[in-house]
Amino acid sequence: MTSADRPREGTLLTSSTTAATPAAAPARAERARRRSAGALDTRRQWWGWLFLAPFTVVFVLFLLVPLGYAFWLSLHTKGIATGGESVFTGVANYVRVFTDADFLSGMARVGRFVLVMVPIQVGLAVAIALVLDTLATRLSKASRLLVFVPYAIPAVIGALMWGFLYSPRFGPANDLFGLFGLDAPDFLSRDLIFGSLVNIVTWQWVGYYMIIVYAALRAIDPSVYEAARLDGAGNRQIAFRIKIPMIASSMVMIVVFALIGTLQFFTEPTVLRSVAQGAIPTTYTPNLYAYSMAFSYSQFNYASTIAFALGILVFIGSYVFLYATRKQSGLK
Repeated sequence: MTSADRPREGTLLTSSTTAATPAAAPARAERARRRSAGALDTRRQWWGWLFLAPFTVVFVLFLLVPLGYAFWLSLHTKGIATGGESVFTGVANYVRVFTDADFLSGMARVGRFVLVMVPIQVGLAVAIALVLDTLATRLSKASRLLVFVPYAIPAVIGALMWGFLYSPRFGPANDLFGLFGLDAPDFLSRDLIFGSLVNIVTWQWVGYYMIIVYAALRAIDPSVYEAARLDGAGNRQIAFRIKIPMIASSMVMIVVFALIGTLQFFTEPTVLRSVAQGAIPTTYTPNLYAYSMAFSYSQFNYASTIAFALGILVFIGSYVFLYATRKQSGLK
């Protein structure tokens, strides 16, 4: 090869390198973009964990740790028979709970509350929501607020207020019944305390359930109603054949909420015990029984077992209901 040919080779090499550089540039830019995006995602994840940290700390310290300790207590026994020492007894406390007549009677009582109170609450909530859904005036907003207000009142305050209204000495019942020449019934007696408690809880929770149902009704496309009216459907047919079937999942949800809340019945009976003398024993509900065993008799191990046994039954009841209504709730 002559010396005259060498510059041409260099020229060819230079030109090929120059041609390869533009082709590699997009690849390097893509790698740089991915590294930048990965670093950004990492920073966002750290910020997300940072914002979650306060909740996580509170959740662990005030829920998971107490639950773990309570479960540990439920597996141990401490008392005179054990010499004041905590002794591991396994599931012996759970066997005792599920054969305890007081616990079983309390469960039977809250079962009655479920059968009576849940249908009343759900029925009233759906009926009120259907009525308010058809109103297009300012009265609708005021009515929604009035129905929802009892839920905004703390349960203890509401129970105290109703305790005053039920009182045969200070309540207005004597005056109201006296206008008709009748004696006022004692709403805090053993015979009527069940209905009095049903009234308090229904008054307080119907507004909350109504808001859930009303929100579901407002999410339905109005064109569905227009098509139904063109086919000759009246308001009653639209309500029962279109609205209620289309909000079935929301109705299942409020039934589950009502079921769980009723099985954990505690606040209202506890508040009324002081004014309903002898009508509400310490074994009236399982939660009240557990509270009494813990803070009146210092049987914290057995009280923890009662609480976990109730939780097991609540979970089973909720699961069975959700499984039975899986088609309506969309969980199939």
